[in-house]
Amino acid sequence: MNNDTTTGEAHAASESGAPAAAETLPVVPLADTVVFPGMMLPLVIGRPESVAAVEAAIRDARPVALLLQKSKDAKALQPDDLYHIGTLANPLRYVTAPDGGHHLVCQGMTRFRAGAFDRKDGYLTVVAERLSDADAAPGPQLEARLLALRHQALEALSLLPQTPEELVNAVRSIREPGALADLVAGYLDLEAADKQRILEALDLSARLAETSRQLEQRLEVLRISTRIRRETQEAMGAKQREFILREQLQQIQKELGEGDDAKGAEIKELAAAVAKAGMPDAARDQAERELKRLEHMPEAAGEYSMVRTYLDWLIAFPWTKETADNFDLAAAREVLDADHFGLDKIKRRIVEFLAVRKRNPEGHAPILCFVGPPGVGKTSLGQSIARAMGRKFERFSLGGTHDEAEIRGHRRTYIGALPGNIVRALRRAGTRNPVLMLDELDKLGVGFQGDPAAALLEVLDPAQNKSFRDTYLDVEIDLSQVIFIATANVLDQIPGPLRDRLEVIELPGYTQSDKLEIARRYLIVRQRKQNGLADDEIVLPDATLSAIIDGYTREAGVRQLEREIGAVCRAVTARIAGGKPGPYTIAPDDLHAILGARRFEDEAALRTSVPGVATGLAWTPVGGQILFIEAAATPGKGRLHLTGQLGDVMKESVEIALSLVKSRADKLGIDAALFTERDIHVHVPAGAIPKDGPSAGVAMTTALVSLLTGRRVHPDLAMTGEITLRGLVLPVGGIKEKVLAAHTAGIRRVILPARNKKDYEDIPEAARNALDFVWAETLDDVLPAALEAAVPQAAP
Repeated sequence: MNNDTTTGEAHAASESGAPAAAETLPVVPLADTVVFPGMMLPLVIGRPESVAAVEAAIRDARPVALLLQKSKDAKALQPDDLYHIGTLANPLRYVTAPDGGHHLVCQGMTRFRAGAFDRKDGYLTVVAERLSDADAAPGPQLEARLLALRHQALEALSLLPQTPEELVNAVRSIREPGALADLVAGYLDLEAADKQRILEALDLSARLAETSRQLEQRLEVLRISTRIRRETQEAMGAKQREFILREQLQQIQKELGEGDDAKGAEIKELAAAVAKAGMPDAARDQAERELKRLEHMPEAAGEYSMVRTYLDWLIAFPWTKETADNFDLAAAREVLDADHFGLDKIKRRIVEFLAVRKRNPEGHAPILCFVGPPGVGKTSLGQSIARAMGRKFERFSLGGTHDEAEIRGHRRTYIGALPGNIVRALRRAGTRNPVLMLDELDKLGVGFQGDPAAALLEVLDPAQNKSFRDTYLDVEIDLSQVIFIATANVLDQIPGPLRDRLEVIELPGYTQSDKLEIARRYLIVRQRKQNGLADDEIVLPDATLSAIIDGYTREAGVRQLEREIGAVCRAVTARIAGGKPGPYTIAPDDLHAILGARRFEDEAALRTSVPGVATGLAWTPVGGQILFIEAAATPGKGRLHLTGQLGDVMKESVEIALSLVKSRADKLGIDAALFTERDIHVHVPAGAIPKDGPSAGVAMTTALVSLLTGRRVHPDLAMTGEITLRGLVLPVGGIKEKVLAAHTAGIRRVILPARNKKDYEDIPEAARNALDFVWAETLDDVLPAALEAAVPQAAP
């Protein structure tokens, strides 16, 4: 309804009615409440200017002018934001609650039309012109509308639960058409705009008609609601009656010795479920045998629940249910690219795997095993394969598993027996052909209950798992359609026979540039969402991400990097929640306040700034790392001291290195007397960490030559390789991880055994491009590249 037209009509009506009195009154705007004349209503006063208006009205013993806002969300109100027809109300009670809220109980007096607005003493005032109902000649039409509205109101009250009797009596006793319309409209559950329309209707006939129309709509809802409630009660009553009758019937049958009908119904239900389960013949025969046992077994028998549970497992197993494979290779590549950055070799192998499955769905699928340090995305690759193929994905961890029954299941004779993890995973998936991930394969244990790795031999052999037999179910299960994917951190810790059944795909650690790109694409997006931040509320420039990667993380994967990004996001969330809105751009200098001091520094230049210190490269289960070898000479009798928690093999490497240097003392320009007049001390820092292996031989030899010749090792160089007494440099393992560690630590040149050139292609391209490689056959290739030019100085 147009407010200007309505106001004009109200003005015309007031001109035709009794003379209106104008007075200046304080205004209380109402967000979503309309008060009608004669209506008593409690109001919660929130705005300071409304509180001031109410207090002024009470102080001066005047009414307040209640006006509805056109928009309930409006904050700084202007006169144009209010309707111009409202209600003058008499304040009856005003209370300030202990929590600081203000509550007003008022009673509507009469309608008014707003004139000029003004603002004084912190609240809004208005020149209020009281309005009376337009004169209407009494007649049959007005009387009929009055009776119809009263009938509707009484019907509505009869449909409401717990209606106050006083309200019913008031509706019956009111004889004034306008008062009845106001009373009904005041208690109707209507939108504020609809109530305002009724308030502005000064013509009694129009007001009665509008109120009747709105009430009829509510009546229709009440009638339907009442009918639904009655039907629900009747249905519940019927069920309760049926339950009572069945209980009585059961007791009667029990007295007559005929109480097996319920059990018979249960047996019939189980028999129908067995027939529908689609079991193989052998499994169905087994189920039917157990069903017959159950039929002749008393329900109170201890074995009854065991047999029933066994049948439930047989019925619930997905014998024939399977999902259709999606062999769209382009879509699969898109899924892999969307979920993972880089890893091109792995992605290509997965696409080849899907292509073979597409051309030969019945062929034996290879068992893929992703091997790599933590945090490089092994588990999520399995999820991506399942998503690309449209299959269900299930996983269970083998870490710490030392009981063969966890794989094959327990014997049914034991209390609490269950099938093995394989069967349970298939039941959770609900299909016979999910992607099943066996996580942490290298962390299997061995206990007195058996060897879980031996139990996996049958599961992971494509030629045998077509007839896998779980100990609990004791029937053959076809696992040939399951795609098994294993993950491990260390390949050497997987037993040989089990490793022979796996197609190993190694995942290298990420380079600095890879981590930067992964953080941009995935980690920041995920941490923003997890910490409740919008995209524009936090900005992490590349320089900041690089500072986090270099100064706060040293890992092959990105798990710690994501934790640090999450810590930055949480700090920003705390600031915004504390009333300091963003956006925030985090600069590298801001990281100290959020993450603390840098945890990692570039130590290579510092450690190799004096002769006798060389930088080696080591392999660990969580990736490669740099390893400093320190040598010092002290006055003595030629003894050798070793510290740093060295293993037997590493101790032998130091002895070999010292013997090699002694044998070449003349060639290297070393005074042979030093070996009898000095004690040599070789130390590998981080002494609390055990270290072993032959790959530090080259670095140890270089450190000794550097010490005894006074020539420093280049600070930007690292090396690895085993050394022999003849000076040969032998190949070592973990080249890819070691080179990545050197690249991460800021090394520029790497000395590697020449016989490790076959591993060059496995090194990520970013690391290959950033590093210079020296391929050494003998010690004569190592020393010129490792040592700086000789500087004349006193012997140590």
